[in-house]
Amino acid sequence: MKLVRYGEPGQEKPGLIDAEGALRDLSAHVPDITGATLDEATLDRLRALDPAELPPVAGTPRLGACVGDIGKYLCIGLNYSDHAAETGLPIPEHPILFMKANSAIVGPNDDVYLPRGSESSDWEVELGVVIGKPAKYVSEAEALDYVAGYCVCNDVSERHFQTQLSGQWTKGKSCDTFGPTGPWMVTRDEIADVQNLSMWLDVNGKRMQNGSTKTMIFTVAQIVAHLSELFTLQPGDVISTGTPPGVGMGMKPEPVYLKPGDVMEVGIEGLGEQRQDVKMDA
Repeated sequence: MKLVRYGEPGQEKPGLIDAEGALRDLSAHVPDITGATLDEATLDRLRALDPAELPPVAGTPRLGACVGDIGKYLCIGLNYSDHAAETGLPIPEHPILFMKANSAIVGPNDDVYLPRGSESSDWEVELGVVIGKPAKYVSEAEALDYVAGYCVCNDVSERHFQTQLSGQWTKGKSCDTFGPTGPWMVTRDEIADVQNLSMWLDVNGKRMQNGSTKTMIFTVAQIVAHLSELFTLQPGDVISTGTPPGVGMGMKPEPVYLKPGDVMEVGIEGLGEQRQDVKMDA
């Protein structure tokens, strides 16, 4: 299933994308797509519905983040071997973890606003993992059983804030609008091999990132298992699992960063595409 949330910010309704790509309303069956509705029993109940009998949604409404009321937005750094190589940094021994503030989360096609004074804002296409049930001390072998589904994330990053303002990477990752998430959550059963998905990101129509989840250093299962040893993963938590090469910071001979007027287009095989206009915050 492709589960989606549509409507104005703060007023999103639950929906489903049918086999023809049409948006169908799920409001009569679940109040929203959140951690409270990602358990297997609820997902099985939604799978049993006939999409043709669900009310069609007219027009092209705004899409919100594909999961509402996200508890924790967890991010893994330097998790692609080819991206680590372009940064010149060593392969990490354990997953590098940082947080993205929930106030950064926006819909997949919402505008991205560069913070005041930003001259080093960057793009990062990433695979998002949505947790479906509480995970604590789970093994790698069982880790994917705790995943409800997957989505596209753009881990927008202000590199000066991230690396030069002291403290954690979170500073450069948490600016308002720096977490486009969606367009939809694709349930786990529809992705045959999460470690073999092509992914890409264009800026102004030019392909900047062109990678695959097969070059992940730590797999989704390894990440979920590792994080569950540190704290309980809760339903509705999102893990953004790292980016392939091609970020602006790694461009040669000089870095290339986002500026007002730019357009980012972001996609992952089987998970849909995003589009963001870049603007300067007031």
